[in-house]
Amino acid sequence: MSSPLFAADPRAPHTTTGLRRSLKRLDITALAIAAVISFDTVGQIATGGGEAATWTAALALFFLVPYALLFAETGAAFPQEGGPYVWVRLTLGRAAAALTVLFYWVTNPIWLGGSLVFLAAETWDGFVFHLGSGTVADYAFKLLFVWTAILTAVVSLRRGKWITTLGAVVKVLTLAVFTLTALLYGMEHGFHGLTDARFTPTTAGFLALVPILLFAYVGFEAPNAAGEEMHDPQRDVPAALGRSATVAACCYLLPVLALLAVVPARQVTGIGGFMEGARLVFGIYGDAAGPLLTLTAVMFVFALLTQGSAWMIVSDRMQAMAAADGGSFSRALGAFHPRLGTPVRTNLLSGAVATVFMVVAMRVAEGDAGAVFAVVLTVAVTTLLLSYLVIVPALVLLRLRRPDVVRPYRVPFGHRGFMGCAALVYAWILVGSWCALFPGTLEALFGIEYAFDDIWGMSRGAFEAFTLGTVAVLLLVGTLGLLIARREAPGPAPEPESAAVAEAEA
Repeated sequence: MSSPLFAADPRAPHTTTGLRRSLKRLDITALAIAAVISFDTVGQIATGGGEAATWTAALALFFLVPYALLFAETGAAFPQEGGPYVWVRLTLGRAAAALTVLFYWVTNPIWLGGSLVFLAAETWDGFVFHLGSGTVADYAFKLLFVWTAILTAVVSLRRGKWITTLGAVVKVLTLAVFTLTALLYGMEHGFHGLTDARFTPTTAGFLALVPILLFAYVGFEAPNAAGEEMHDPQRDVPAALGRSATVAACCYLLPVLALLAVVPARQVTGIGGFMEGARLVFGIYGDAAGPLLTLTAVMFVFALLTQGSAWMIVSDRMQAMAAADGGSFSRALGAFHPRLGTPVRTNLLSGAVATVFMVVAMRVAEGDAGAVFAVVLTVAVTTLLLSYLVIVPALVLLRLRRPDVVRPYRVPFGHRGFMGCAALVYAWILVGSWCALFPGTLEALFGIEYAFDDIWGMSRGAFEAFTLGTVAVLLLVGTLGLLIARREAPGPAPEPESAAVAEAEA
């Protein structure tokens, strides 16, 4: 299934053959929705108060739209397996692509073993079954959550896609029910949360919210990691991204507005914001409130699980392609299972990293789930945004250096439109990356008071040790991976046996 484009390009990475085309337009849309709409960020965004809604709308227009346009054009023109790895590899070389994808990939086990699993455990503990903090039950739940997400990425994409599709449906349904219920609650009891809400945007609010909003909106390139498993990526990718971007914007803005309308901003917390809001508004259902709230909590946890699964499916493929191409560690790490057609070794590595990070995060925060949630989410934001500092320039270079490649979809206004979108997106990413790595520094530059310990629940030293330490470790691991890959004898990348795959997927 190697692309003719790559067959003629000696710089291109080796592509995996024998993959079955199982993703149609609806599947791509659902995969993007499952990955991009982040339940864990809804409450975190709402902590910004009324202006959070203002900045959510502003970034939807001035970041999400140009971002989606850029990746719709590039994803349709370069639909090879591996997505961003391929794009960076073609423009900046194997080493740059391997390091970039390492940051992109590791975001997801960090996120899965950090904010997602802590939010899921907090929700289960508060609304379904008591787990406690740091107990055997707490550890057991978190381990089960992590490894269930990993196992859903291990199964063949032909089957796994239905799990992420169901997760996307449950996610949108849960947000819709919450928004409608909040509206009914407000009509009956009044929208008291809006009394204290201030929608006027401020510099302080912008600097606090921009990293988490960017993290919430990025990820529409993720389905391209399985580009050679799509039926018609040239036509389906742009259409799917357009639909999923519209759904994502609505699924962030409307629930945030609904949450702020019924809960005063000072009472909204990042880890419990959504479900605490649901506890309040579901009171309008009388005796049915309890069972409905429990059902909503179960749906909430399931959506979190499939959210992690979706990212494991796509990011593990990117990392596997980097290994298979000889760019990072051993080519054996990039092997796709001959029967399942999935990078099982990379999947298992993700599970191990997520487990280690979960245990470390619990130890660092000494059982404070709120502190773990906020700091680990920031680590995930940082590593992901740093990868885009390389990916976005790669898109620009592809357009400049490969004008011969057919582009079934083009950004409006042609070359100028593409470059304008790229410049705008890159500016946002630069600001977001700095704010995530060094919170409070730009505030000091503008003379804005920033109580670091109160905001993060830990000292700046501990925070920077966790975030910068993670970045430093990744750079060391990435360098080690490059050295191992260079020492490994050259040879063809491992491929699944085409006949076996075809038989298994028939």
